[in-house]
Amino acid sequence: MSTSAALPRWLYVPAAVGALFVAVPLVAVAVKVDWANFGSLISSDSSVTALLLSLRTATASTVLCLVFGVPMALVLARSDSALVRIVRPLVLLPLVLPPVVGGIALLYAFGRLGLLGRYLDAAGIEIAFTTTAVVLAQTFVSLPFLVLALEGTARTFGTEYEVVAATLGAGPTTVWWRVSLPLLAPGLVSGAVLAFARALGEFGATLTFAGSRQGVTRTLPLEIYLQRESDADAAVALSLLLVAVAAVVVVGLGSRRLRGSSAW
Repeated sequence: MSTSAALPRWLYVPAAVGALFVAVPLVAVAVKVDWANFGSLISSDSSVTALLLSLRTATASTVLCLVFGVPMALVLARSDSALVRIVRPLVLLPLVLPPVVGGIALLYAFGRLGLLGRYLDAAGIEIAFTTTAVVLAQTFVSLPFLVLALEGTARTFGTEYEVVAATLGAGPTTVWWRVSLPLLAPGLVSGAVLAFARALGEFGATLTFAGSRQGVTRTLPLEIYLQRESDADAAVALSLLLVAVAAVVVVGLGSRRLRGSSAW
């Protein structure tokens, strides 16, 4: 029989206040929506285009996060190198940077006159103020979320299973595919969900590095900001739509994994 220590009752008071602090603004948005015209407010050409662009770019950035984040997380979790200890804060720095600062950093790295952008431009490759810039901006801000989730998972399960597999004759690649990756699955799913949700809501870095070109770089958060100046009802309706999409992603795809479901 499993037992758990009872929580002090007073803890429920600040917990309830914290929950209300998150819930009340979201409820306020739902109350403010013009429900009679909700369908027309969210179905304009610019709104649909912005939503589809957000979904495409967030998906692409999540794929990039997986490609680069999984190896990064394992290196951070397993390596004792002094260089890795120095690099780790840099990898996680976008978590605390203002997004607009991240956008400026990307602009000076990949813009036409940037550190790398000048060479890309000479080769005929333009990144800034394109859809590619949106994907890079979203990847920049969401990558640390996936890395943190995977690093924690990798540290939790340790190296025992991998060592056993290696002693039985499995090569490093086989150990990776047959042992490491399945063990990483809970953190992989939760990290991917968090990265996707963060990318979907990205605003500052996108605006600074990619601009706001309809159909090219104007994602749903940018569309909401613009509508706020011209049509407040549309901005509120689109805000609720973005909240709903993010909720579906987090609850529908990741809630069981984020709770550490035993399904894995």
